[in-house]
Amino acid sequence: MIVFFTDLDGTLLDHDTYSWEPARLALDTLKSLGHAVVLCTSKAKAEVAELRQSMSIRDPYIVENGGAVIVPPGYFGQGLSERIELGTPYLILVEALGRAAIESGVAVRGFAQMTPGEIAQRTGLPLEVARLSHQREYDEPFEVESGDPGKLCEAIEAMGFSWTRGGRFFHIVRNCDKAKAVATLAGLFRTHRAVTKTVGLGDGLNDVGFLREVDSAWLIPSKQTAELLALVPGAKVASSPGPVGWSEAVTAEWEE
Repeated sequence: MIVFFTDLDGTLLDHDTYSWEPARLALDTLKSLGHAVVLCTSKAKAEVAELRQSMSIRDPYIVENGGAVIVPPGYFGQGLSERIELGTPYLILVEALGRAAIESGVAVRGFAQMTPGEIAQRTGLPLEVARLSHQREYDEPFEVESGDPGKLCEAIEAMGFSWTRGGRFFHIVRNCDKAKAVATLAGLFRTHRAVTKTVGLGDGLNDVGFLREVDSAWLIPSKQTAELLALVPGAKVASSPGPVGWSEAVTAEWEE
């Protein structure tokens, strides 16, 4: 089997509409061929669980920039935890972001300060989905409202935390990233399943680490593609953004 690790926003999902409809046929074909589709995202578990159900995906998934790996009961046999926690509790991150903002003199606004309505307004998500996105556990998304983002990121690192940037927000985390989560889950797949190769698909800077972990990496076109090409040597680039390019990439991999 092939294990496909895929980012969501801007990759499997359209960056503006969040639609995955153009990828439906390719996704259904992957499942019918017995390949695994692992969603690997900065989104919260509650939001991903609902999206995964709508896609009829039954494979494990990675949430909140590698904060946790969620494994369906019995997927790899009995005795394995259904949630492998890699990240740091949310309230610790929120407090750390506040201290880093004060120390750097940078004004920030994180999800902890936003209402679901504000998140919906800033992201274009429906309100009911924004409520799910608001349920954070291991990752705090935030915007820089004023000041030098570089100074803020330096303050975050000086405190022993990490930051990354997705298509819309900065994120603060600690002790986790997508790369660590993908490596952990890929190891489980290789132990329990007959894996022929791993494939990664992403469009943003927070995808670099996990794209370096897989056997075959694909970049879905975005404003960051040129920078990503320099950071992920050997990556292939789809010809179209979003789910259309995603479909092209996964089709090329299973037909290879």
